[in-house]
Amino acid sequence: MQQTWEQVDEYITELLCPNDPVLDDVLVANRKADLPEIDVTGSQGKLLQLLVQMSGAKRVLEIGTLGAYSTIWMARGLPADGRIITLELVPLHAEVAKANIKRAGLEEKIEVRTGNALEHLAQMAEEQIQPFDLIFIDADKPNNPKYLEWALRFSRPGTIIIGDNVIRGGEIIDKHSTDPRVQGVRTFYEMIADNPKISATAVQTVGSKGYDGFMIGIVRE
Repeated sequence: MQQTWEQVDEYITELLCPNDPVLDDVLVANRKADLPEIDVTGSQGKLLQLLVQMSGAKRVLEIGTLGAYSTIWMARGLPADGRIITLELVPLHAEVAKANIKRAGLEEKIEVRTGNALEHLAQMAEEQIQPFDLIFIDADKPNNPKYLEWALRFSRPGTIIIGDNVIRGGEIIDKHSTDPRVQGVRTFYEMIADNPKISATAVQTVGSKGYDGFMIGIVRE
C-alpha cells in the first residue's frame, strides 16, 4: 500500500501542485543541512495555503518551523499585509529557515523566533500580541497540550487551529502506549473534546509520509 500511496501523492502533486523551483530548493537546502526529513508534503503544504486563503487569515502563528517549508506555503497564501510569526527551538534549523525565507523573498512577511516555544509564547503574552487568525501546531508532540492552551489564549472567535501528526500511524488508539508523543497527542484530543470553545475534527491522511493526519478546529463565538 505504501507504494500506491506514494504514487497517488505524486499524481496529485504533479497535477495540482505544479513544480516550484523555490520550494524544491528549500527541500534541497534542508537535506544539505541534515534537517530531519519531516516536512509536510507538497499537497499538504498546498492544503495549509488554501486554509489560509479560505479563512482570509492575515495573522498566522506557527509552532515548529524546521526549515520553513510549511511556513513559505502559508505565507504565499497571505494578503499583502499578512504576517507569520514562526517559532523554532533549534538554532541550526532557524538559520536554515531564515535563508530559505530569504530565498523565497518573504522576509517582510515572516518573523522567525528562535528558542523554546513555550518561553516565546509566554513572552508574546507579555508583549500583548494580538490574536491570530490561524495557528499551526507542528512541534514536539509531548507539549501539544501546552501549545493548545497557548493557541486558545492567542485566538479569537473564528480562529482556525491546526495540529499536524495527530494519527501517528494509528497509535493514538493505544491508551497504554509508553510513547510520550502518542500520549501528548491523546491529551491534545481530550482537551479539545472537553473544551466548548473549539469545534474540531481530525482528517486521516496516507501518502509518501505514511499514515498520519491533521486536526482542524475553529474557535467558537
